[in-house]
Amino acid sequence: SGRDATRAFATGDFTPVGLVDDVSGLSPGEMLAIQSWLSFYTDNYDPVGKLVGRFYDENGAPTEALRQAEAAIEEALKFKAESEQKKQQFPPCNSEWSSAKGSRFWCSRQSGGVSRDWAGVPRKLYRPGSRGSHCVCVRTTGPPWGQPDSTQHSDRGDLDNPHLEEYDGCHPLAEQCVL
Repeated sequence: SGRDATRAFATGDFTPVGLVDDVSGLSPGEMLAIQSWLSFYTDNYDPVGKLVGRFYDENGAPTEALRQAEAAIEEALKFKAESEQKKQQFPPCNSEWSSAKGSRFWCSRQSGGVSRDWAGVPRKLYRPGSRGSHCVCVRTTGPPWGQPDSTQHSDRGDLDNPHLEEYDGCHPLAEQCVL
């Protein structure tokens, strides 16, 4: 009571070092955790005042630190929306591994938790600025993503996206790959 420990709600660090109000440097996911926590309290509790400190001055007015935290939350929300959009374009593959059979990747109309009217084919997706790749399902027909009304396309869906790579030893149009 009377102490702001916002950082701990995002980090899970409830030691004296983590029980602080400084949220600078938190990741977008951690800022979304704070936003979720704030929404919960705003929806379920009546405010009784404002704590003077990092986010509110002695008059209850927002500080620059609060504006920066709100801007970081807005950026995190934008990042989340962009990630969801990418997940619609390139849903994650289903996958399993066993010592006997190795790795198997496959696509279905529900893979990656994304329901859609196409199954797609497994591809490695490389994201600019990140290491490695991950398996995604790629639409094989129609116009490329973001061009639904295009009439000048090769009817290959997103297969020609430059960030994609086929799996070695897997047929280019196979809905599953065993490696």
